[in-house]
Amino acid sequence: MTQSEESSTQPRLIKKYPNRRLYDTYTSAYITLVDVKQLVLDTAAFQVVDAKSGEDLTRSILLQIILEEESGGMPMFSATALSQIIRFYGHAMQGVMGTYLEKNIQAFMDIQDRMAEQSKGLYGNQFGPEAWTQFMSGQAPMLQNMMNNYVDQSKNLFVQMQDQMQDQTRTMFSAFPFTPPVPSSDKDK
Repeated sequence: MTQSEESSTQPRLIKKYPNRRLYDTYTSAYITLVDVKQLVLDTAAFQVVDAKSGEDLTRSILLQIILEEESGGMPMFSATALSQIIRFYGHAMQGVMGTYLEKNIQAFMDIQDRMAEQSKGLYGNQFGPEAWTQFMSGQAPMLQNMMNNYVDQSKNLFVQMQDQMQDQTRTMFSAFPFTPPVPSSDKDK
């Protein structure tokens, strides 16, 4: 198997050494977080592992890149959004929240890809990245409104799902002789 065939089937291996340096085994060179970010932008499959233990550090490196981006000029997340995400850790809905965010990001990317394809159909290759950026900046209010509608619909579906789960739970446990808790009064104190 040639090196190019091997690289297409397995993710690119990057080793992180104790001195915090990253070594790309594909190029046999040390790289930086900026280089790893470029791999992400190029949609290259890669894995970052600890050089000594072999522990997978990919998520940790990706979080470092996000931290650097958030510390830059235009953060994506508000302090409120970050606080809300932190509150989900250890919560019963933590797994659902991760899947929810992942699916919504994928849906947003799919919409973005469709819009790009439609613009190519209408304008061909005349509509380059600069023109697309300029067009999108003018469409921000419309996109924001569209995303707000999507979030509202998503919220309604989530509430409906929660109501259905409660109804199913009530139905499932209705055969058991549970008595509802007696509300405590101030006289008991």
